Amino acid sequence: QVQLVESGGGLVQAGASLRLSCVVSGRTFSSYYMGWFRQAPGKEREFVAGITRSGYGVYYADSVKGRFIISRDNGKNTTYLQMNSLKPEDTAVYYCAATLNIERMTDGMDYWGKGTLVTVSS
Repeated sequence: QVQLVESGGGLVQAGASLRLSCVVSGRTFSSYYMGWFRQAPGKEREFVAGITRSGYGVYYADSVKGRFIISRDNGKNTTYLQMNSLKPEDTAVYYCAATLNIERMTDGMDYWGKGTLVTVSS
């Protein structure tokens, strides 16, 4: 049973920083490609960031490039999303996702968390 649990969301003001965490259980964490997605009210879910199994390959949506940093600690079975210089348009439910197949990193993923809400006020 693969389970993903996100944490770290909350209400912050524009310009603030926030770090999201995703703890994965049920399988060997280092075997998974990991990613973060988000869904804002009235919009479809979108890709935010992804990271390869070793952590040396990272990918970002243009909207967050230079502000967000994805990382992982395979010893803690945890993936992080460090969010800096937050903007009101970053407001969304953020989801952690995992896959064993690199082909599904940005086009689907296989396992999903329930999400954590990030609200950025101006």
